[in-house]
This record gives sequence, structure tokens and C-alpha cells, in this order.
Amino acid sequence: MKIDSVLKKEGVNVISQLDTLQVNSIAKSISSKLCLAFPEHNLNRSDIFSSLCRLNMFIADMGSDLAYAKYYYRNNSIYFNKNIDFEKLSDVAIHECLHYLQEIRDERDNLTRMGLYDSGFGLALNEATVQLMASEANMSEEVTEKYFNITLKTNSPNYYPLECALVKQISYFTGTYPLYHSTFNSNDVFKNTFTVKTNKKTYDVVSKNLDQLLREESELQYFINELHYTERASTIKVLNKLIRERKASIASTFFSTQNLIMKTFFISEFNAIRDLNDIKEFKDRFYNYSSLLGSSETYTFYNTFYRDMMDLLEKKREYITVNGEINLFETAQNSVMIIDNTKNSFTFLMVFFRKVKKLFDSSKEVTRVNDLY
Repeated sequence: MKIDSVLKKEGVNVISQLDTLQVNSIAKSISSKLCLAFPEHNLNRSDIFSSLCRLNMFIADMGSDLAYAKYYYRNNSIYFNKNIDFEKLSDVAIHECLHYLQEIRDERDNLTRMGLYDSGFGLALNEATVQLMASEANMSEEVTEKYFNITLKTNSPNYYPLECALVKQISYFTGTYPLYHSTFNSNDVFKNTFTVKTNKKTYDVVSKNLDQLLREESELQYFINELHYTERASTIKVLNKLIRERKASIASTFFSTQNLIMKTFFISEFNAIRDLNDIKEFKDRFYNYSSLLGSSETYTFYNTFYRDMMDLLEKKREYITVNGEINLFETAQNSVMIIDNTKNSFTFLMVFFRKVKKLFDSSKEVTRVNDLY
């Protein structure tokens, strides 16, 4: 399909093209911001500037689209909404320019990968990470907002706030370096880091859930837009029902994903504890993690999970006090760990092996945390 047809289909009508001076000004601003925001990635300001200068940039009427800018990879062009403040073009352009910079193309100039988005998988993960980077480069302030009865802190209140919140939670465990490195360079460093710290299944589920969240938000916006253009009572009733269902589904998807991230990463960190200093660090990390969470009036998972993990942590502390530092390279017979024992719930086992008998009766060799998660 020709690009003109694609643009027309998406409601983008070009008004004018930015001149060379305007494009160069945006390229200069963005290349400087990226290099200042991410010095650990050794970005080359001159190379980024030269690359961005090759972009085509347009002002366009985007109809009812709420986006301020869109990048189309087929013609290396960015389209800015006509309603945007011209003084803020470079701020809005960072997200779209990052998409351009992260492209990987084959010898036929076909797009094969874009950051964390690979073979139709990881779209929302990539969008959220790019937005986190754009917000960081723009030094956006963190604010507290509420979306679908979910209260959270975000420095991206207008773009992918729920997805960004979840990715930020992930980066608490993986670190931002592998996350941003893979986003810049379109490789699997982040995926491998995530998988080593948890497992591939968790990575796949979290990535799919993020895509689902993005899809549900898009559907919700479609239904809201349709509601504005209809006067039929029966249609209004159906649309309102669909809107309520999508809002509830968005909240459900968000919290189930948040719980999965929290559970799998903290269980992995718990199992890696070797000594009393590790226990202190784990306790501090668990407590500090709460500042990243989305919450609601009915959300209780974190508090329940925290309480029970602290109970298990105390048992592990007692084990270490009696038996000394845990050698993680020895057989499982001499370790204390949590084993995920279910597929669809957060019930898990705390397993105590032979040495734990010094602390507990033989009847407590296996302690079950019953259906709390």
C-alpha cells in the first residue's frame, strides 16, 4: 500500500513540510538531550544529529487522533499534529526519533526489528521503554495520576502511563542499562537479563500482557470516540457497556501483570540470599519497591505478599544464624528456597531441607503458604 493511502486511512492529512533549518534545529536538540541523558551508552552526538537530519518532518491534520506525532518507517517521516505547540516540537519528536534510530533493516531495506519489538512481539514493551527514555531525556517531572481507578506515579502522564509504570517496575530488577541498551541497539541483552533473573515464560507472559493492555486501551478509545458520534439510545447503551468492560479489563490486566512481575523477581532474589547482609538488602529492596506500584482502594496483593515474604525471610534468617552462609553452588539438600508450585495462582512452597531440622520439627520440612497469592 502506498504511503499516501496509509496516511489517508489513518486520517493524516499533510499541511506542510518543515524546512531544513527547522529539521536541523530539532535534530540538534534531540541529539544533545539523548547524549546528556544516557552518557553510559556512549552515544555519538554527531552521528545521531546527521541521522536525524535525514528525516522528513511534516505538519498534518490528524483529525480526531490524540497523538501529537507519528513516525512512519516506510518513508522515514514524522508527522506532527497541527495543534502542537511549535516551541515543543523537539520534546514531542524524541519518542518518534528514537523509533527511527532503533530501526534494523535488511539488504532490501525491509524493517526487520525495532528495539524490543521483534517479529510481531513486544510492541508495547518497546513503546513504553521508548517513552520512558523520551521522558527522561526531556527531564519530565514525576506526578501522581489516576487511570481507571489505578493510582500511580509517572513522568509520562499523557503517553502509555500504565505500560511505563510496569516497565519501570521491571527495570527495578534488571537495571535500566540492559533495558535501554536493547532499545537503542535492537538486541536481546534485556530479554536475556530478564530471563536469567526469572525465566523465559515470565518474559513472554509479561510482554504479551503489555501488548494486551495496549490493545485494550486502543479499543476503549475507539468506543469512546464512537460514543461521541451516535445518538441512538440502543447504540449508546451498548457502547457504555463496552467502555465499562474495557476499563475493568485494563485494570485487571495491569494488576495481574504487576503481581506477576513482583512475585517472580522477588522469589528469584529470595532464593539467591546467602547471608544476613543479603537478608537486610532484600528487606530494604522489597519495602522501597512499593513506591513504584500502581494501587487502588481494593488492591491488597503487595501488603499480603510483603507480610508473608517477611515471615519466610525470618525463617531463612534463623537458618543462616544456626548454619552459617548458604552456599548456592551446593546441592539443594543444603539450601532454603521458594518453589513456585502452581501454574495459575501465586501459591508457592517454602522448602526446608535436612539442615533445617535443627530449627524446626520434621513435620515442618515443607511449609505451605496456603492460597495467599
